[in-house]
Amino acid sequence: MKAYGVNELRRMFLEFFESKDHLKMKSFSLVPHNDNSLLLINSGMAPLKPYFTGQEIPPRRRVTTCQKCIRTGDIENVGKTARHGTFFEMLGNFSFGDYFKREAIHWSWEFLTEVVGLDPNRLYPSVYLDDDEAFEIWNKEIGIAPERIFRFGKEDNFWEHGSGPCGPCSEIYYDRGEKYGCGKPGCTVGCECDRYMEIWNNVFTQFDNDGHNNYTELEQKNIDTGMGLERLACIVQDVDSMFDIDTLKALRDQVCELAGVSYGEDYNTDVSLRVITDHIRSISFMISDGIMPSNEGRGYVLRRLLRRACRHGRLLNIEGGFLTKLAETVIEGSKDGYPELEEKKDFIMNVIRKEEEQFDRTIDQGLVILNEMKEKMVVEGVKTLSGEDAFKLYDTYGFPLDLTKEILEEENMDVDEDGFKAAMEVQRQTARKARKVTNYMGADVTVYESIDPSVTSEFVGYDNLTYESKITVLTTDEEVVDALSDGERGTIFVEKTPFYATSGGQEADHGVISCGDGEFIVEDVVKLLGGKIGHIGRMTRGMMKAGDTVTLTVDAERRSLCARNHSATHLLQKALRTVLGTHVEQAGSSVNDERLRFDFSHFSAMTPEELQRTEDMVNDSISRSLQVIAKNMPIEEARKTGAQALFGEKYGDIVRVVNMSDYSIEFCGGTHVANTGEIGAFKIISESGVAAGVRRIEALTSKGLMKYYAALEEKMHEAAKLLKATPDNLTEKITHLQAENKELHSEVESLKSKLAKDAMGDVMSQVEEVNGVKVLAVSVEDMDMNGLRDLGDQLKEKLGEGVVVIASAAGGKVSLMATATDGAMKKGAHAGNLIKAIASCVGGGGGGRPNMAQAGGKNPAGIPDALAKVKEVLAGQIQ
Repeated sequence: MKAYGVNELRRMFLEFFESKDHLKMKSFSLVPHNDNSLLLINSGMAPLKPYFTGQEIPPRRRVTTCQKCIRTGDIENVGKTARHGTFFEMLGNFSFGDYFKREAIHWSWEFLTEVVGLDPNRLYPSVYLDDDEAFEIWNKEIGIAPERIFRFGKEDNFWEHGSGPCGPCSEIYYDRGEKYGCGKPGCTVGCECDRYMEIWNNVFTQFDNDGHNNYTELEQKNIDTGMGLERLACIVQDVDSMFDIDTLKALRDQVCELAGVSYGEDYNTDVSLRVITDHIRSISFMISDGIMPSNEGRGYVLRRLLRRACRHGRLLNIEGGFLTKLAETVIEGSKDGYPELEEKKDFIMNVIRKEEEQFDRTIDQGLVILNEMKEKMVVEGVKTLSGEDAFKLYDTYGFPLDLTKEILEEENMDVDEDGFKAAMEVQRQTARKARKVTNYMGADVTVYESIDPSVTSEFVGYDNLTYESKITVLTTDEEVVDALSDGERGTIFVEKTPFYATSGGQEADHGVISCGDGEFIVEDVVKLLGGKIGHIGRMTRGMMKAGDTVTLTVDAERRSLCARNHSATHLLQKALRTVLGTHVEQAGSSVNDERLRFDFSHFSAMTPEELQRTEDMVNDSISRSLQVIAKNMPIEEARKTGAQALFGEKYGDIVRVVNMSDYSIEFCGGTHVANTGEIGAFKIISESGVAAGVRRIEALTSKGLMKYYAALEEKMHEAAKLLKATPDNLTEKITHLQAENKELHSEVESLKSKLAKDAMGDVMSQVEEVNGVKVLAVSVEDMDMNGLRDLGDQLKEKLGEGVVVIASAAGGKVSLMATATDGAMKKGAHAGNLIKAIASCVGGGGGGRPNMAQAGGKNPAGIPDALAKVKEVLAGQIQ
């Protein structure tokens, strides 16, 4: 048996099933589409569920894939054993109502023994306890002796997921030899040791479970198989675990090199090496599919994996950011099967680098909080950190529990792990209750599921704003109906429509569907599974029936305005990549007839100069009236043109490319202007951050921009009217008012100072002496700090040599001011230390220079105590 590499095995599997008339499909994104039941794709069949349920017609009835998958249910065990990992590749062949058990079993055997070259005598199949059909195929057709076929119960060999399609399984195990075994006399298939490894699982989907364990035969029986690519590589390469197969070993060896350690010499070191090796694969693939670090959902999973890898890098004493170096190795080792890794390389690196830097700050912050918790424990005389506090560190500061335990153990303290788990469970229960009620598909249950899956729609709106077509289906919010009548709300489906459905960031067309005396106002248009396009709205008069031929008329002005804003987003993306760099990727957009919003990857706020350059570039492109041409072409041909693909989007074999005179070339299914001159003008209204590493620009064009300027003009006229000016001399008027205001303010302060002096009367009679230094400590009402400083200067001049302290209360707040002359300072007086010492009496703090200081407080009632304390403090300064 040849020791094939991971990339070879993947190619061999897909080519084998292509030879059996299977359609080879690329791996789907790790982000589930139309499935709220999953955060991340975790199996080969997960993205194919619509084909299994019949809700969507598959491109072919036989399909084969190698699907990237992530599972994090046992993340705490990743690294502790060589078995656990979060990222894996699942090889699969699928039949949607085509072949069944016989072909599936024969082909799995043929691939393993004849293509890969595994020893048939070391392969052992298992079947469901009652599945005599599968047993017979293995025994009589493949030729496996009965004693080598294992019958297992429902827990092991029957696949089901609540209600819905289900069925028995037939697994294939490989005997890896005694060196991997436990050595017990009865060791055989089903033993927990590593000798007999399950590598292939054939699921025969032949029943429907009604949710109460009542099973009926499915009319369309399906095949769903899965084989872990890493497991197969372990067997073929005869290595201990997935961390030893060629691609992962190259990654693991690089981690060893960065850390200056060897694998297999120390358990704790090996744990960290395995964690980093596994997690960097998940991290790289998740980011390549458009997942960004965040504090919720799949973004939280990514952040947790990334921080866990960083944490173990610290345990290995790897200095500085290191994950980007490892990500390069992931990309190099996997780009043959997943070219999107290479295409998104710069973006992946930027996200990882930014998150690593952020975690360095986060973990330092966590250490400060933990030290405060430790100090509190010492004061209270306890040795165990509460589970709530440990979970707060983990959940709020991203501080791993094992790090908390390790630090506490150094001081003979520990953690209430049960309390930590209880707090974790509370969070999980809260999250579980917040989930939506979904069907088997993980989608919200809607009336649209009742529609025949053969119903589909064709969009003809690129060239038509009016079109005649036949109604295929009508629904209300609750059921499929034969007709809609005056006053009813519902959804209309037709064979062909000029209405653009919300997608790619562009909002749906609005308009009217009419038939005889019937009129339906279209308020929204949605894309549904199976290529259906639904027109949502209300009947305003008459009636429409299934089978009626109707006229569909798009609101031409709204379409035109949407197109202008949409085309502007293409020019904006080009400008941003020019001004900021090629790391800029579209992270989302929203376009309608009034404005455009564009989210993009960038890691700092744009400067005013960058914004102006971007805006100028877009307007320059508009002024040049670039011709806009859209063409459908094979995806590989489109890539060769340099067309920019939408990040994280799933594309078919044929794509639509929008080319603006070779200046901007993008994959896009939206509607656009014929030339950029139609856009008119472009204005950026705001730029802000919306997530880690994601910025947002909001902008206006054409009619929306004119409305914006009209509103500004109206506000300017209102402001001018209030100031008894005209828009032309508004600036001059404001400048004059500012000067007048400044002069009046000065007069007010002068009057307040005079009033304060008058109110104080002959304060010089209150002068006292402290160790030969004169001191005057007095209070005055309702004076701000500027007034106190002026008054202090006047009193100091009268005093000659000495110290002056003044307090004032205004609006419930206290102001304190102290000043000292040169002679007083030579004898030891220090205004800054004096004010600091008395500020606590008024519930505040402050300080300053030896000759001048000030403070604030919240307790006016403490002013007498503060002034009384002046002599005491001063006596301590003058010896």
